[in-house]
Amino acid sequence: MDYFLTEEQQMIRDLARQIAEEKVLPVRAELDETGEFPWEIMKVLAQSDLFGLFIPEEYGGLGKGSFELCLAVEELSKVCVGVSTSYAANALGTYPLTLFGSEEQKKKYLPDIAAGKKLVAFGLTEANAGSDAGGIQTTAKLDGNEYVLNGTKQWITNGSAADIYTVIAITDRNKGARGASAFIVEKGTPGFTFGKKENKMGIRASITTELVFDNCRIPKENLIAKEGMGFIVAMKTLDKSRAGVGAQGLGVAQGAYDEAVKFARQRHQFGHPVISFQAVQHMLADMAIQIEAARALIYSVARMADSGAKDISKESAMAKTFGTDVGMRVTTDALQVMGGSGYMKEYPVEKMMRDAKILQIYEGTNQIQRNVIGQCIIKEAAKQKN
Repeated sequence: MDYFLTEEQQMIRDLARQIAEEKVLPVRAELDETGEFPWEIMKVLAQSDLFGLFIPEEYGGLGKGSFELCLAVEELSKVCVGVSTSYAANALGTYPLTLFGSEEQKKKYLPDIAAGKKLVAFGLTEANAGSDAGGIQTTAKLDGNEYVLNGTKQWITNGSAADIYTVIAITDRNKGARGASAFIVEKGTPGFTFGKKENKMGIRASITTELVFDNCRIPKENLIAKEGMGFIVAMKTLDKSRAGVGAQGLGVAQGAYDEAVKFARQRHQFGHPVISFQAVQHMLADMAIQIEAARALIYSVARMADSGAKDISKESAMAKTFGTDVGMRVTTDALQVMGGSGYMKEYPVEKMMRDAKILQIYEGTNQIQRNVIGQCIIKEAAKQKN
């Protein structure tokens, strides 16, 4: 389908595709085996200005939006979701600054982020606070001109690789979710260390670690927005980023579909290429339908986010849920089309299937997304009744 991309958007898409094919594809299997962070690829993305896509021009970025970021993420995800996660997590960690940061904070941090000189991570999840963000235990207490952080964050993408961390911590336990606040913590701050590096089923090129805060002191100027705004910062950040997770599902689905079509044309059974069998054609047709439907939804939601719409919780949850469910279904069906070959590491689809699973889990499970959508439907129905 033609989405009427501008010339500049086509260039962004084509540049990301070129990097994916020339730089990521040759090392994809090795990165998956070793679990090494793709530093060299991150440097290429930085040199190509892709880290600055969504950052305003006045802070050294390209001044584009969620839509352009989704185009880049989709192309990288066609080849390797581990690499696209390492790249996209930078945006996730930066959104609290672009959405809620003070002018001083933006001037201090955004230029280096846009240039790819410093990576960013988002510290929300804990052992007892994943889908339930209200279960956060990490605390931040004001002591003179400094906040003192204590606690542990779990499963943090880009943990230990990033230089800048936007962290959600409790400043007033008595206020519940309204007692959470958002902070900037820099790597190397005394009292801030990293726990174990996780050994994951998929996205193995993406580093995932614990963040450990032990009487970590940061300047009070590192508070993002105001005390008590942390939950709002986190939710608005996730609303902004979830179309990008959907784009990861879209990308890995497209990559797996392409591999399945290529294999079905080459593989012969009973004297015919397997693509000539109606059963296989129907599977490929369903995969193609799902991919196009996902792309239409994700692109529309990304454009809606860029339009300045105030409340996109329902739409962003839809994009994330549908896009990642499609990613899981299509990679599973692609492997089935390829049969025993698809199950082998010689072919990339088994990796794509492993990578796709996390997309239904991180940044809010798809079950939680359905809760969000359901609550929005209830609110809309109540308004119509009134």
